[in-house]
Amino acid sequence: MAQHNELGKKGEQLAVDLLLKKGYDIIERNYRFDKAEVDIIAQIKDTLAIVEVKTRSTADFGNPQDFVKPKQIQRLVKAVDEYVNANELDVEVRFDVIAIVKSGITFEIEHLEDAFYHF
Repeated sequence: MAQHNELGKKGEQLAVDLLLKKGYDIIERNYRFDKAEVDIIAQIKDTLAIVEVKTRSTADFGNPQDFVKPKQIQRLVKAVDEYVNANELDVEVRFDVIAIVKSGITFEIEHLEDAFYHF
């Protein structure tokens, strides 16, 4: 597997671990619909957190969260609408980003709640 794929998998696991530690329930990982893939669908109380994980080996080219593009947001919103409707969920939906930057042998992790919203 390519090194960036390994880093991405490691980042997603770190994100799951962080969410579990914060009291979230992990509902789905890598949920796919149409052309979208939702990294993590988690729930805390009555809120469904749609979590995009961005992992980078360096912050030299910008913060990881800056790489969530409008087209990707559109696809995520469509996928989540489908997920909520298909499962007949009555929850608030929030879009989060967990930004992870590898720093030597450690990782800096930032959880951005309500990082973007759909309109």
